[in-house]
Amino acid sequence: MLHRDNASEAPSGGTADRPDFRHTSVLLEGAVDALVQSPSGAYLDGTFGRGGHSRAILSRLDGHGRLVAIDRDPAALAVAAEIDDARLTVCQGVFAELDRHAAACGVHGSLSGILLDVGVSSPQLDDPERGFSFLRDGPLDMRMDPTSGIGAAEWIARTGDQEMARVFKTYGEERFAKRIARAIVAARQEAPVQRTHQLAEIVKAAHPAWEKGKHPATRVFQAIRIHLNDELGQLERALDVALDSLQPGGRLVVISFHSLEDRLVKRFIRDQARGDTHLPRGMPIREDQLNKRLKPVGKAMRASDSEIDANPRSRSAVMRIAEKLGPAVEKSRPPAEKSS
Repeated sequence: MLHRDNASEAPSGGTADRPDFRHTSVLLEGAVDALVQSPSGAYLDGTFGRGGHSRAILSRLDGHGRLVAIDRDPAALAVAAEIDDARLTVCQGVFAELDRHAAACGVHGSLSGILLDVGVSSPQLDDPERGFSFLRDGPLDMRMDPTSGIGAAEWIARTGDQEMARVFKTYGEERFAKRIARAIVAARQEAPVQRTHQLAEIVKAAHPAWEKGKHPATRVFQAIRIHLNDELGQLERALDVALDSLQPGGRLVVISFHSLEDRLVKRFIRDQARGDTHLPRGMPIREDQLNKRLKPVGKAMRASDSEIDANPRSRSAVMRIAEKLGPAVEKSRPPAEKSS
């Protein structure tokens, strides 16, 4: 999936009047290379999207391999349903519940790899009817699953300026959150805010300092979308349940597109690699008793220059890889000498 940050609204090559919006999976080869260590293993793709990563994973598997793919977007599930492959199982839902989906498919605790490609997809951004983009006028919605929860227009209509400002600040890191929130509340008293261009113009007029190369509504749209779809909460919960879903030696591969997401992933891998560091200082404990559950694999990876040239939205992508450690094995001791 592709998305946001400074490049969130950069054209991807698709057009708003085509139903088959172009979708190019970010870090495709690198992610699959890192993920698939055994062609006969079982794998989980937490965000099917338009199937770029899932198809690439299937191409690496032999007849014994399996892939569980999850998505909450009905449009993505419709694309997944077109794939005729007995090795693929498609589940409707959120990747925060990947453990439940893995259990239902009989692979919980035995997965060889989990891929989480976080964020909104290009088809979602490029379709004006989904209401994610301020570049294309459409109804304000922004839900990844349009059948669940409330859309952006309803949220704007019912939310007070203080809560609105908190969302803009927390999830959009918007410096002028309070000023913009007050402007939106004032505007909705004149007329309901129901269209993407309408909201973008309100933010544009209220924003006192535009960043070079970035539309002034970028951070506000991002914040509303993250909040409505509980994107950070979904990621936190997915990371928490991922380890028990993997087998020892299994890989966790996460592609994120924003510093808020990457910070969560980086901290999670770091903490699981350190183990039980909460123990009191000075407590005598061996290294193998620290309950270390992950080891980082390589450094964070970013899209290459050629990939960014072909797909500008990939410029903010960061991929982190970690491997699940097995149970600690006590170091063998030399046999005791026999008494004479």
